[in-house]
This record gives sequence, structure tokens and C-alpha cells, in this order.
Amino acid sequence: MNNHSRRRFLSDVGKGMLVAGIGSNLAMELGISNALANDDANALTFGSLEPLVDLMQQIPVEKLQPALVHEIQRGTELKTLVAAGALANARHFAGHDYVGFHTMMALMPAWRIAEELPQTEQPLPVLKVLYRNTARIQEAGGDERLHTAEPAKLADTRRGGERLLKDMYKGDMQSAERTFAALSQGERSNAYNDLQHLVQDAPDVHRVTLAWRAWDTLQLLGYEHAHTLLRQSVRYCVEREQERLKKDRPEPALRKLTPRLLDDYKLLSKKTGLRKTDDAWVEQLAQTFFAATREQAAEAAAEALAEGFAPEDIGEAMSLAANLLILHDPGRPEKWASPEKPKDSVHGASVGVHASDSANSWRNIARVTNQRNLVCSLLVGAWHTAGQTGYITDSPFAFDVDVITSKKLDADALLAELNTAVQAKNQSKAMAVVKSWEIAGNPAKPIFDCLRRYAVSEDGALHAEKYFRTVTEEFTTTRPEFRWRHLIGLARVSASEYGWPAPGRDQARDLLET
Repeated sequence: MNNHSRRRFLSDVGKGMLVAGIGSNLAMELGISNALANDDANALTFGSLEPLVDLMQQIPVEKLQPALVHEIQRGTELKTLVAAGALANARHFAGHDYVGFHTMMALMPAWRIAEELPQTEQPLPVLKVLYRNTARIQEAGGDERLHTAEPAKLADTRRGGERLLKDMYKGDMQSAERTFAALSQGERSNAYNDLQHLVQDAPDVHRVTLAWRAWDTLQLLGYEHAHTLLRQSVRYCVEREQERLKKDRPEPALRKLTPRLLDDYKLLSKKTGLRKTDDAWVEQLAQTFFAATREQAAEAAAEALAEGFAPEDIGEAMSLAANLLILHDPGRPEKWASPEKPKDSVHGASVGVHASDSANSWRNIARVTNQRNLVCSLLVGAWHTAGQTGYITDSPFAFDVDVITSKKLDADALLAELNTAVQAKNQSKAMAVVKSWEIAGNPAKPIFDCLRRYAVSEDGALHAEKYFRTVTEEFTTTRPEFRWRHLIGLARVSASEYGWPAPGRDQARDLLET
């Protein structure tokens, strides 16, 4: 094989197969060749997915969608394209690039959205995020950041989370990588549980959402790729700690608070309870998480767990508190505005969208991890949700539902009003229409169908797909009395994000003839 590395050999063979499948003339037109890249003995390779992964890293972005649409027409499934996109992203960015890890976090939501669309339109959300992925890879340039990692020789892997924390506290990226590589050789769920010790240390929206979306994406990739996706979170967390040490910032408050709460309330010495709650209890806890200090919110979550209340109900309160941040957001002030996120907008990296995506991630992680991490995800999630009222107003963002209900519109007319409001970027009217729809007792599906089109068509400042998926999940898991608040928030964000079409949208529509 001369001096070609395994990756280059596989990529060469795979591209040859790809060229054979689509024809040499089209391959040349799309910029795909059999030329071998530079050898790298430490490069990651991904077996049968390698040709697509390499394609997404190398092809000119304007030629990406024609190549992917041809793959779809040849029978390649959308989940295969999403899997290849996730691996291309991980290999190039390794959890270190702002647009890069936002794109990683959007891949699984895009696929979930695709499943809800008519068959002819299903590729659109996936192509949208894959276009962003390749565009950012090429814009960022540079070498691939993720390479093979030599596992450390650990005498005992039963306290892997503590070992990872020690590596992170020292800011030792190489040691943390080697430790996690060793832990990943065992049961993947155990390694994911160990990873949570880093995620819970100093939470931010990217820290928790990257950890959740990477795990979620393994449903498509298979657990043999767990180490590749999850080590992105290891690297993200260690890099944040390196920055803290370099700037001599104080230690995160949770390093003392979380152990104290676990000890004071004896939360690890007993099973979580199944005690059910009523609407008033959930509403009161949501208001506490919304308005209290972060320490008070974490204490309230600990108290609720100690009293045996069901974790799902505590998580529901956290999600509703995050939604209140959307409903109380006055909109971006002029000093934080940008061309794609103007004054008064609430889409993208707004306090409420970030809080909602975070709460959704904390809840999902709590559902798939062990007892310790279920408890800590709720404590840390409550802490993370609270303490943000400085960004919002005391009164919720105003909308006049009576103006809409007084028109006595039927369902079709109300949907037309919603589309008009979104396309006019009229946040308050969009919210009022959805509230009127709820009052009329109409089903939620037509509203989701209406707003989904904007999550697909608009750029959303990197957050459209994630937030739509967050609302979809939280609506389902929230009790009927409160669930429509999530859709009202989505209507507001959809109106805010309208007018900035996703790059590559028109090309994808033309190729698919939708």
C-alpha cells in the first residue's frame, strides 16, 4: 500500500466507489477525485462512512448539495448523511469552534424534523445543516483537530468521573483525552456517566447541549462511534477550564454547592421518589426556578428530590421556568444587536432560547444516566436556569388575544393569520394567534406544521432546529395546563427569525424540485 495511511487508503477506495456510482463526468463536475491527501498516521478513519465524511470536508460547498441529492437518489438514507456529517464535524472541530459545535448540535434535531415532513421535503432540513457544516469547515480551514488518542492505563475505572475531574482541574488536555479513551473502552453508558462530572462542573448552554446531542446522535451512528462524539465534550470542558486558569478566575460555585446539597439532603443514599404533584405545585416550583437566585433554585430542587417528588415533575418545572424567560424577554437591546439578530429580536442566542435548550438537555441527560447523574442534572439544571432575571422584564411580553378571538376565525383563517404574523415579523400577533388557537380547543399539530416550515427555511442564527426540537419534546412532556406556553414561545421566536433565509436553501429546493 506504499506509504498511504489507512484513512487515505479507505478514502481513496471509497471515493472510487462514489465516482463509480455517480459517473466520472459528474464526479469531475462536483469536484470529487481519487487524489490522495497527505498521509497522517494518527488520523481518524470511519470505515464505510469515510468516503462521505471526507466528501463533506473536501468538496466545494456550492457543489455539496448536488452531490448529496445524487446520493439520496441512489438510495443513501438521510440518517447516513447525518451520521457522516457528525463525524466530519467532530474530526475537524473537536468541539472547539463556535459555529462548528452549534452545527453539531443541530444535526439530530434536523433529522428529527425531517421525519415529520412529507417525503419529498424530508431532505431539506438535513441539507440545510450539512451545508452549514461544510461551509464552516472550509471557512475555518486549518488541520483536523481530532486524532487518535492513546488510552491511559487505568488500574481502576470505577471512579472515572473523579479521574476526569482531576485532569480537567489541571487543564491537562492530553491526560483527560487519554483517561476518557480508556473509559470508553468499557461500557459506553458508563463512560457517558463519567463525562457528566465535567459537564456539571461549570454549566453553560453549549457544555450541556453538546453533551446531550452527541449522545442522541449515537442512535444513528451506533455506539462504536461514541468515543469520537463524546470526547468533543471532554475537550470543550477542559478548554473552558484552561481559560479559567489562565485568567485566574474564581472556581465555579457548583464545586462546593453540589457536594453540599448531595450531603445535606442525603440524595445519593436513597432512590428518587415517584410522588406525583398537582399543577399548582409545578407552577410554584417553576416560579422559584425562574425568579430565585441560582443557589436558591438548586436548594429547591434538592428539597423536592429529598421529599420524594418525581424527577419528571421537577424537570417539567425547570422547563417551564426557561419558557418564562422567553415570554418575559423584552428583545435584544441596541447594544447587542447585529444584522442577523436586530434590536427587539429574540431568536438565536437569546436568554430564553438558551435556557430552554439547556433545560431540555438537562432533562434528557437525567433520563439516560445513572442515579447520581439524574440527581445532579436536576440540581445543576435548576441552578443553571435560575438567576437570569436581569435580562428580562417583570411583566411578560404583551400580546392581545382578544383582538384575534373577537374575529371569530375558523381554523384555516387562524393559520393564515399565523403565517401573516410570522412573515410580518410581528411577535405579539403570532403569540396571540397561537393562544387563540389553544382557547378554541384545536389540536397542536397544525401549529407545529406551520411553524416547522420556518425552522427549516430560515437560518435562525444557528438555533432554529434545536429550539424547534426542544419545543416539540417539551410540549409532549408538559401537562396540558401549561404545554401551550411552549408553542406560544415558538411562535414568538419564529416571527423573530423570519427574513434571514438559510444559506443554500434555494439551491436545495431547486435540486429537490419542491
